[in-house]
Amino acid sequence: MRCALISDIHANLEALQTVFRDIDEQHLDRVHCLGDVIGYGCNPVECLNLVVRHCDIKLLGNHEYVALGLLDWSHLNKVARDSMAWTVSQLDDRELAQLADFELDATIHGAYLVHASPRQPDQWHYIMTISEAKGSFECFPQQTAFFGHSHVPHIYSAYPDGTYGSKVGHDFNPDPEGRYLVNVGSVGQPRDNDPRSSYVIYDSKQQEIIFRRVEYDVGLTQKKMKEASIHKMLADRLVVGR
Repeated sequence: MRCALISDIHANLEALQTVFRDIDEQHLDRVHCLGDVIGYGCNPVECLNLVVRHCDIKLLGNHEYVALGLLDWSHLNKVARDSMAWTVSQLDDRELAQLADFELDATIHGAYLVHASPRQPDQWHYIMTISEAKGSFECFPQQTAFFGHSHVPHIYSAYPDGTYGSKVGHDFNPDPEGRYLVNVGSVGQPRDNDPRSSYVIYDSKQQEIIFRRVEYDVGLTQKKMKEASIHKMLADRLVVGR
């Protein structure tokens, strides 16, 4: 089974449409979404409709949790609060019902899927260091877990001799003796200094993991965000991938 794993779309329609076109060209069997379809960008409804239509597994991200009233957002900075308030204003009962059907985590072909971390999936912990990865490895039995949340494509590894590794996202064939936490990166708001959309192809039969980077029309997305009065910082960061 060859599937695409996408995450952190953040209402960026141009990025999502371009990624779906690239996925079609790869002739994959399934597409799974690891959460945060909405938030920050200016096309939450359109992106949600595409994900519902094209993705088999759809996971909740922290932005979906906020929209559903399951997470307090008072701790967010003003830009994030204003963005979330605008996003929620765009969603009607139909869209909220669709989000409520999303899952918190899932398992496919020997791999675990979650938005943020296998450790307390509904608490939205970040995995950005080996120390944070160590605690997460204890929380899933599968060889590999795929996740998003930080918007940074990355690979953490663990081996029976007690050693751990940390590398930027790259194509690889998992070592049968190793275990892995694989961050698939972000479709709509990359933060690894590369503005191109990121997603992962997982081939469970060949045991191969491939990172894909796809260019999209960032300028058009920024123009639409400006017209929608989305905060300038959220638009500016797209062109630099931060």
